[in-house]
Formats: sequence, structure tokens, C-alpha cells
Amino acid sequence: MIYETISIQAEGSLEYARLHAYILDSAPSYQEGLVRPMILLCPGGGYEHTSDREAEPVAMQLLAQGYHVGILRYSVAPARFPTALLELAQAMKIVHEHAGEWHVNRKKIYVMGFSAGGHLAASLGAFWKQEMVYAKTGVRAELLKPAGVILCYPVITTEKKYIHEGSFKNLLGNASEELKKQLSIEKQVGTQFPPCFIWHTYTDKTVPVENSLLLFLALRKAGINVEMHIYQEGEHGLSLGNASTSKKDGGQICRAVQSWIELLKVWMENQV
Repeated sequence: MIYETISIQAEGSLEYARLHAYILDSAPSYQEGLVRPMILLCPGGGYEHTSDREAEPVAMQLLAQGYHVGILRYSVAPARFPTALLELAQAMKIVHEHAGEWHVNRKKIYVMGFSAGGHLAASLGAFWKQEMVYAKTGVRAELLKPAGVILCYPVITTEKKYIHEGSFKNLLGNASEELKKQLSIEKQVGTQFPPCFIWHTYTDKTVPVENSLLLFLALRKAGINVEMHIYQEGEHGLSLGNASTSKKDGGQICRAVQSWIELLKVWMENQV
């Protein structure tokens, strides 16, 4: 496996912004010419930090399924919108630039996000065609469109009943209510949005399941391919839901949600 750490520089980036690329080897003896999908992973953390629990442990599982993985340690507060979005766009650009060297299938570059990282991943799905994204990244808009968006208990909406206030406060500071509404992703869904895989838990008290439901309904209305799984139990931030991502007290082991990574593999294999 090749491991590279690449600095990310976008408008407003903080010095720690990095793409950590985990690239599976292509062995000439039996894999000559093989190209693989790549998943750009955005950990959660309320736009306040990026969670370790939603980073490398998840990457290891995805690598075992045969995907290259890039973990984006994007800039968080005091960095404000659109810095993290531009960093994710830069990460897409970097993957395209290294696609030959890394044996990446250019048509299968996905973005994945957990919680607030889900908001970031979904933002690229919604805004990749906007000039303020592709012009500042210096590429054609089409290169920034993910093949699919994978969302794990995502922050989506700014509706008062369901909003995760902390994420939007960290992302926007004292920005206008108008901008806040524009970043309610379910209101930005159209035919530009890529296929989507979503999972959430019914009992999530931090980011209510309605965040995913509102996005699902918007995708359905727009005719976008979407698969969603709602688990009947589980707190927020479960990651893999197993011992490898649990706190020391075992409080975030949840058998009910552990199937999501295998369900994702099936969904991925069904993408054209």
C-alpha cells in the first residue's frame, strides 16, 4: 500500500489541512491494468474538529473492500464557509491529477461524510457546478462531480426543529440567515446531485433522523438514485459501531448498525 500526505491549500485554509491518501498496490503479477474506485472520507466533528474515530478505522474497512481511500482533514472553526468545501474540491482535483499513478478509476471517485462531514460531502454533491467552487479550484466543473455521495448520520438541514446548531455556528459564524438557508442541503437538490447512500439511526438525539429523511425526499423528488437505511436504535456518532471505534467504556458499540459497511459495498457494486 502507498501512503501519502498532501497539503491542501484553498481560500482560507488553515495550516493543518491535509489529504491522507491510502492507495492499494496494483501487483503486475495478477492485477496489471487494474484501476479501483476511490472514496474521499470527511470525518465529522461539528466543524469544530475532525474525528479520529470516523477516519482511519473506517478507511481500513474500505481498503479491505478494495477501494482506495483519502481522508480529508479539512479546516474547521475559526475557518468559515466555503473553506472546507473548497478543500474537498481541491482533494478531488488532486485525485484526478494522481489517477494514473494511483490506479484510480476516474469515473468512480466518491465522497463520504459523517455528521458534519456529511454536510461537507453533501455540499459538494449540491454545489460542484457553482462557479465559486470550480473557478477557485481551477478545473472544469465536471471533474468535481462525485460519482456518488455516502452519508453517515449527516447534518443536512437548517430547519429549526431539526438543525444541529453547533455545526452551523462553527461553519458560518455570524453569517446571514440567508446564507444559512442556502446551506440547508435538502433545498439545493436538483438533477446535478449524484447518486446517494444514506444511513442514520431512529434514536439519534444529536442530529435528528429528519436530516436524512428531508434529503431523501428531496432526492426522490429530483429523481436521483438513493438508498437509505434507518436503524431502529443507536446514538449519534457510532462510526463502525464496533469495538474498533468504541470509547473505552464500550458505549459506542452498537450491533444494530454494524451492517452498514457491507450494505454500502453492495450499493457500490451496483453503481454503473
